[in-house]
Amino acid sequence: MAYTTIDKPSDYFNTKLYTGNGSTQSITGVGFQPDMSWTKVRSETGSHRLVDAVRGNTKFIYPNGTDAEATVTTNVTSFDSDGYTLGNGSINESARTYVAWNWLAGGSASSNSNGSITSTVSANTTSGFSIVSYTGNGSAGATVGHGVGSALDMIIVKKRSSTAQWVVGHKAMDSTFDNFLFLDSDSAKGNADNVFNDTAPTSSVFSIGNAGDTNASGQTYIAYCFADVKGYSKFGSYTGGGSNFPFIYTGFKPSWLMVKNTSNNARNWTIIDNKRNPFNPEDEWLYANASDSTFDASSYPTDFVSNGFKIRNTGSYFNTSGENYIYMAFAENPFVTSTGIPTTAR
Repeated sequence: MAYTTIDKPSDYFNTKLYTGNGSTQSITGVGFQPDMSWTKVRSETGSHRLVDAVRGNTKFIYPNGTDAEATVTTNVTSFDSDGYTLGNGSINESARTYVAWNWLAGGSASSNSNGSITSTVSANTTSGFSIVSYTGNGSAGATVGHGVGSALDMIIVKKRSSTAQWVVGHKAMDSTFDNFLFLDSDSAKGNADNVFNDTAPTSSVFSIGNAGDTNASGQTYIAYCFADVKGYSKFGSYTGGGSNFPFIYTGFKPSWLMVKNTSNNARNWTIIDNKRNPFNPEDEWLYANASDSTFDASSYPTDFVSNGFKIRNTGSYFNTSGENYIYMAFAENPFVTSTGIPTTAR
C-alpha cells in the first residue's frame, strides 16, 4: 500500500500572499478553484474573513468574532479556476498586505440525507475535507451527514443566522467530542454533552446536541469537517516539554500549522505557514481569535522539518512544560511519496 494518496498537497490546500490595490484584482496562482478561503490582513489590525462556495462568495463570517453571517459584495466577487477575483472591499485595501489560506472541497454542493438533519455538502474524500450547511432542529442526538467518507478528527461549527461562538471539536481532546474549544476565544477547553452530544463522529455523520451554538431550532449553521489523510493532513496533540523542546511527528513537511493550548486560558490560536516565512524558523504569527496584525515571533521559533515540526521555544502558546496542546496541520510535501521516494529536509 502506498504511503500516501496525495503527492502534491498544494492541489488541495495552498496559501496565497497578495497586496491590496483598492480597486479590483484577480488573485491567481492558488492552483485550483477554492471552495473555502480564509483571509487575514497582515500589515494592519483587522478581522479575519472566511468565505466558502456552499454559502456563496458574498457571504462572509469572521473567525475571530461571534457575528452572524454578513453579505459583502465587494470582497470576493467570484471564485475562479486558479483563485478568485476581488472587488474594492476590506480584503483588498490599497497597499495593505494579506494572506489567504485556501482549501479545495468538492466543488458544487449537493443534498445529503445520511443524518437525521438533511445537510448541503461539498466534500472531498481524497483530502478528507467537507463544507456542510444545515438548519438546526433543537433536538439532542441529531445527526448531520458530512460526506468525507471517514470518521472526522476535527469539526468547526458556526451559527450563521445569529450571533454565536465558533465551536471546535477535536479528537485529541476527547474521542467522543465531549470537550470543545471556541475558535474565536483564547479560553481553555470546556466540557458539555449537548454540544456534539458526547458522540464520536462516524464515517458518514457527526452528532449534535441541543446547544444553541450547534443546534438551535430553525437556525442555520456551517460546519467545516476534517479527517486525517496520511501524508497530507494531521489533527493531533502533544504535551509541552519546556526546555526539552518537543518534536511532533506529522508524517509530512508542514506548510500550515495552527496550535492551541487547551490547558490554560489566555492562550491564542496561533497560525504559522511556509509562505509568510518560507525558511526556518517559522516566526511570523497570526492569531485566529484576534484581529492583531502580524506578530514578530523571532524570540519563539518553530521549525518545519521533513516529517513534522520542532518547537524551539518555551512560550506558553506552544510549549509550557506539562500543558496540553492540539494542532491542525497541512502538508507541503509528504514524508514519502506514493512511489516510495522520501522528501528532503528543509
